Amino acid sequence: MANMDQQALADIANGLYAVSLEDFIAARSAAAKQAAGQDKELGAAVKGLPKPSVAAWAVNMLALHQPDVLGGLAELGSRMRDAQAALDATALRELGRERRARLSAAVDTARSVAGERGRTISEAMAADVEETLKALTADEGAAAAVRSGRLLKTLSADGVSAADLEGAVAVPGALPKHTATARPVHTAAKTRPAAPENKQRTTTERTSPPKGTKPRLEAVRQTPRPASPPALERAKAALAEAQEAAAEAAHAAQELQDKADETRTEVAELLRETVNLRARLKAAEQQLDRSRKSLAAVEAEAKQAVRAAEKAGRTAMLAEERVLRLSDRET
Repeated sequence: MANMDQQALADIANGLYAVSLEDFIAARSAAAKQAAGQDKELGAAVKGLPKPSVAAWAVNMLALHQPDVLGGLAELGSRMRDAQAALDATALRELGRERRARLSAAVDTARSVAGERGRTISEAMAADVEETLKALTADEGAAAAVRSGRLLKTLSADGVSAADLEGAVAVPGALPKHTATARPVHTAAKTRPAAPENKQRTTTERTSPPKGTKPRLEAVRQTPRPASPPALERAKAALAEAQEAAAEAAHAAQELQDKADETRTEVAELLRETVNLRARLKAAEQQLDRSRKSLAAVEAEAKQAVRAAEKAGRTAMLAEERVLRLSDRET
């Protein structure tokens, strides 16, 4: 499609990927029908826009309703790339801690934004959201895809290789040109200037053994060369990245340990409560048994009392009748 048509498609897609997941299919059909009335090719393209995954939709909601959150992560990613290029291990460690805090807050915000729109984000989905936002900080191409609000699936970037954006965003041709090309966090070490030709020739001549030199002497003369500066720089960069990964792993392990401790305490409290409830239940059952026995005894006594009262009533009636008969005889 032409560039203008791509932008028109992107404008329509922006509206579609802003609706709830439940309404996406209906909204797409309506938009495709309306677009086809003006341009059949555009209508077909709209109809072919894929429905995003739940995690991708949550990230799109974040891009639409909380763009500053993504902007802050993108700015952090730029600072991380600068520190990586400068081989500043201390800065990378500090930025790694900042990224962990920002990612955690961003995931909470994504949960909140999705919840306001009737969608609950599970732990697995939250992990996908966090991985995608982490890719945003590691790769400029991923950042452009995420901030477009047209994400279709979650992303992953390890900071070494560029994120795989194939099929990851709707209307990729409408992404900003200056950020469409991925640039990973790891930057190549500075290239060492080429040695002058005469120096290379001198080195070659120096390292070429003269005729008749014994192999043992040649082995002695061939001492190990010192590591080249680019290799050392790459090693330092790898060390900084490994230290950051170790810090992240330690942080995650500590969080899991804290959660395990909390759960263990909760289980102990529930066990104590269970024991107390069982004791109370046993006492209540015993009290119920005693009350039932007492009720049976009281009911038996009440029946006896009723019979005694009835007997006494009959005796009183007979006595009264006798008194009346005796009274009649005397008169």
